[in-house]
Order: sequence, then structure tokens, then C-alpha cells
Amino acid sequence: MYLLIGLGNPGVKYALTRHNIGFRVIDELARQCGVRLKQAVGEALSVQTFLAGQKVVLACPQTYMNRSGIAVKVLLRHYSLDATQLLVFYDDLDLPLGRMRLRPAGGSGGHRGMESLIGLLATQNFPRLRLGVGRGDMAGEKAVADYLLTPFSAAEEEVVHDAVSRAAAAAELYLREGMEAAMNRCNPAPD
Repeated sequence: MYLLIGLGNPGVKYALTRHNIGFRVIDELARQCGVRLKQAVGEALSVQTFLAGQKVVLACPQTYMNRSGIAVKVLLRHYSLDATQLLVFYDDLDLPLGRMRLRPAGGSGGHRGMESLIGLLATQNFPRLRLGVGRGDMAGEKAVADYLLTPFSAAEEEVVHDAVSRAAAAAELYLREGMEAAMNRCNPAPD
């Protein structure tokens, strides 16, 4: 069994923001599986289903981004899983809009949601897929926070829709063929 987690903030107000692109991947996977997330375990919307022949739990923590680790830890414990059975989807300012990068482990890169997961799980060794949201024109921590909490423009939405679909396909590839095959096919070649 695998636990697929999308990071984001709960509520309609945040639904289409850059910070919620992880939620959008989970929503897309749920749509493809014909299931709906519901309040099931702890502080997360989740559902059990099958994806690429594997039993999975799709989940979106409802704790707000900076406390995501709380919900993920409860889900892991509830389903008797370890961190290596995670796949976390989240936004990344350092990747251009629409780019994605799949990795088996790594640091937080300054992402507060990932800092929460790493801190509460006491490990960096869990798979993650970062989705580029670009940097925009910003300077300072407040500008970064404001940028992440703004919706994508109409033109950007087209790119985001494609990126979310590709991220969902990457998750299926990972579950079916493993990390190395998925990384080889999904990660962009170095510039």
C-alpha cells in the first residue's frame, strides 16, 4: 500500500492558488479512479482506492501547509506504513511553471510543508514530486507568501492543467515500474 499526499491549504479561498497544486494532483488522481475524498482519518481528506494495480490512499491534509506533517504522521500510523511508502506532491518556486521533478528523497528546499513532514517523520527519506510554480517578481518573505497564495492566471492555468495531468501519470508510472523508471521518463533533462 502507498500513501499519496498532496500538500496545500484547506478551503475554497485557497483552491486555485499556487500553493495548492499538490491538492490538485490528488484531486485529479481521485477523479481518474472515480472516487471522492472525504474526512476519514485524522485531519485529512482521504480515500482508499487502487491505482496502477496498487492499493493506495489518496489524501490532502486539512491542517494548513505549515502543519502538514501532523496529518501525514497520523495517516502513516493508521495504515501501518513507513515514510518510504509515501509519495508527496507539492509546489516548488525554483522550478519553472509546468516543470516537475520526481525524487526518492531530499531536503525541504525551504518549503514549510515539507519542513513539517521531515520534522515530524524524523526523516528526509520519502519520495516526492515537486511541481514548478515559477518565481514571479518578488522580493522578501512576505512577497513569497503572497505570491504562493495567489491564483494562477488564465494563461498559466493551461500549463498547470497539463502539469497536473503529467504528475498524475508520473504517480502511476512510479507505482507500476518503480522510482528509477519514473524518474528517467518524467524528470527533464538538465539544461
